[in-house]
This record gives sequence, C-alpha cells and structure tokens, in this order.
Amino acid sequence: MITNILKDKSTRLFILLGGFFIANALVAEVIGGKIFSLEDTVGVGRANINLFGTPFSFHLTAGVLLWPVVFVMTDIINEYYGSKGIRFLSYLTVGLIGYAFLMFNGAIALKPSEYFSIGNGIDKPDNAFRGIFGQGLWIIIGSMVAFLVGQVLDVLIFHRIKKITGDKRIWLRATGSTLVSQLVDSFVVLFIAFYIGKRVQTGQGDPWSMHQVLVTGTGNYIYKFVVALLMTPVIYFIHYRIEAYLGHDKATEMKQAAMLG
Repeated sequence: MITNILKDKSTRLFILLGGFFIANALVAEVIGGKIFSLEDTVGVGRANINLFGTPFSFHLTAGVLLWPVVFVMTDIINEYYGSKGIRFLSYLTVGLIGYAFLMFNGAIALKPSEYFSIGNGIDKPDNAFRGIFGQGLWIIIGSMVAFLVGQVLDVLIFHRIKKITGDKRIWLRATGSTLVSQLVDSFVVLFIAFYIGKRVQTGQGDPWSMHQVLVTGTGNYIYKFVVALLMTPVIYFIHYRIEAYLGHDKATEMKQAAMLG
C-alpha cells in the first residue's frame, strides 16, 4: 500500500517540497538569533544614509539567508496544492519548531561530561552550546507568530492575484505575495522577540529600543525584497521542472484543484 502511494508523482513531489520547506524554516530558526552586518560581511563600506534619525546600515538576522526561500517554496506549494496544502505544512512546521525548542532546552539541561568540548581554548564549552541553541522563549514565540501571519498573508495575496491573472504572470503572484508577507514578517518577529520579549523575560540581554526594531526590520526587508526579485528566474525554473515531472495534463489538473480548494 505504501509503495503504491509513493509511486504517485504528486505525492512524491509534495513530500520533496514539504521536506525542503520545513528544513529551511527549522534551520532559519536555529541560526536566526545571530545578528550580522551585511556590509562588513561582503567587505564594502557603509552607505552614508540616515534612517529614523541615525546612520543606517544593514544589521540582519542570519535567518534572512533562508526565509526568502521558505516564502518562495510557499508560493510553489500553493500553486499545485492550494491553501489547504500550505496550511498543513505551516502548522506542521510550527509544531516541529516548538518540538525542536523543547529538545534543545532538554539538551542544555544535561550536565556536560569532561569529554565534552567545543573548539579550542573555551573554558566553559557548555556556555557556548547554550549560547547557540538556547534561544529565549520570546524569540521562538515571535518567529512562530511572524511565520504564521506571513504565511496567511502570502496565501491570501497569492490567490487574489491568481484569480485576476489566471496561469499567466507567475512572477507577479509569487513575488508580489512574498514582498507583502515578508514586510510584515520582518517587523513582527523583531518586535515580539527583542522589544517585548526582553522586557518580559529577564536574563536575555538588554531590550531593544523601537529605533533598533525599525532599523533592523527595514534592513531585513530591503534584503528580502532584493532577494525575492533575484529569485524570480528560480521560480520559473522550478515551475518548468515540476511541469516536466508531472506532465502538462497532471500539472494543469492539480493547479485547477488548488484554486478550487
């Protein structure tokens, strides 16, 4: 029975797309606590731009490396499996992120052996482990809320545009829905995790000011905006490969069912 299910191309495609979707979201959560400077990373000078009353630079969360991919995958899955398919994966992803958070904290609570070490010259390697995997509860809450709100907006806007354009202008519905959903996602996660969370939960560092939220959120969104535009050819390539894999008739049938669903 299972073998017959896996022989179905649409089922195998859903497993492949869903697995990649969840893996990217989970990894983005793990690395999202790191804030980095884009200018320093690529080795360019900082632009002489003032934003919200101070010089602006790109202070980004490391999660921006993967979240644009997640939202592009949202549009691909939405195209062939509809809103029910993407809702199922979104809820499953949030559940797995929560599960991972519990497991990380369970591992942190374990007393380290004298055999345990990270790198060379670290006096307390368990602190390094805690620093990497011990994200605060509010960071997880913020990212989950932002992810779900972003997903709802992405699906809604995607289908609104598709009803107007039909099967044409893939770039418009994919990129347009991503740009709007990422705008909300970029600020919601920072506001909940670093502005509210650090005021409620002690021991998680100094709380951010609203200025820091606005500057960092703006930098995150500009980066995601540019990446979303650059990924337009990738979206067309993925569609081409899926159509070739499923066959034109099967792909058309799935897209029509996705719109009705």
